[in-house]
Amino acid sequence: MQIVGYDTGAADERSPALLVSDARTLSRERLDSGTELSYTLGERHCAGTLGDDDHVACDRPDAPYCDAHASTWVCARCTGTCLKDEMDCHEDHAVYLAAFAPTTFKVGVTREWRLDTRLREQGADRAAHLRTVTNGRVAREIESDLADRFPDRVRVPDKVATLHRDVDDDAWADALADFSPLDTFAFDYGLDLDARPVAETLASGTVVGTQGRVLVLERAGTTYAVDMRDLVGYELRAGATDRSLQASLGTF
Repeated sequence: MQIVGYDTGAADERSPALLVSDARTLSRERLDSGTELSYTLGERHCAGTLGDDDHVACDRPDAPYCDAHASTWVCARCTGTCLKDEMDCHEDHAVYLAAFAPTTFKVGVTREWRLDTRLREQGADRAAHLRTVTNGRVAREIESDLADRFPDRVRVPDKVATLHRDVDDDAWADALADFSPLDTFAFDYGLDLDARPVAETLASGTVVGTQGRVLVLERAGTTYAVDMRDLVGYELRAGATDRSLQASLGTF
């Protein structure tokens, strides 16, 4: 079996899951809180391509994707000047500010109808819908104008480092002081961590929960945070890993 993708569960009401293929069928390894995962990671290679219900495997050694199966979303690089042959983002877009505890605030844009989903995909703790505009080009221009005050990307390791923290109320209020948000959001992912989790790449342990693409596992008294994208491409063997893992100070 190979991990060929993941689902944050943000786009619908399904549970988050790892997408697993045995070269014949595609299945979902659900990541509900309390689920026991017992896999050892084997070799890693290209995860191939996913269809709606199937998977086309690839044995090239590049991971998570080889050149033939890697894809780049050109719109992610847009700053208002369309990079496509023809602009096709003619629908309402939301400009938002997302908060990641304690004081990281990110500007972003998305199609308006997808705003809540996009925020959950990123694992935002809070957010504010700043403006709605008529197309993606205008939204990217506004995002670009705000980029000198707010980053437009937050790295997963930075999110992991503060999963146990809360948003600083005063800093968030200051960030929003110059705006009149159309709506605000607060998300609870149910992790309830009291200490920083240990960053690891593994598929063994009890699922605590997920926040965006971060999977939180408890194993032998230590809480681990796994970037699910770092699992994509790995072959799986049944049975918990026996490799030595870093333990948190709380286990001693």
